[in-house]
Amino acid sequence: MSPKYAFDGKFSVKSDIFSFGMLLLEIVSGKRNRGFCHPSHQHNLLGHAWLLWSANRATEVIDGCLYDLVEPQVQRCIHIGLLCVQKFANDRPAMSSIVAMLGNESASLPRPKQPGFFMERSSMDSSAISKHEELHSINAVSMTTLDGR
Repeated sequence: MSPKYAFDGKFSVKSDIFSFGMLLLEIVSGKRNRGFCHPSHQHNLLGHAWLLWSANRATEVIDGCLYDLVEPQVQRCIHIGLLCVQKFANDRPAMSSIVAMLGNESASLPRPKQPGFFMERSSMDSSAISKHEELHSINAVSMTTLDGR
């Protein structure tokens, strides 16, 4: 979910681009953003991918089953994913540009800016996630039966 929609309830044509980028990062890493837990920090998958990419260690985000693929192609997918999840919608590429980026491996890519939702969780959230507890609410249902007089 794009930051603008999550915080302000405003949907834009680039909201789907954010979701596509997040999906791309989840596929490459083999992990879900929700429930992601790393022992050295409290960031979500998006924050983890950004930290590694910023430190020129993007290959550490790649799922082990993808090591047989050509590494530059997988790194390119991470780069494109990070371009799609930039905080401001105007910074995200159009879907036609994304298709061109994925299809043309020789074209250079712009440097992504910091993504939206790049934040650390509180220790309470991370302890619940590390215990693999589901974070949900309990819905109580009541039923009213109408009887005539």
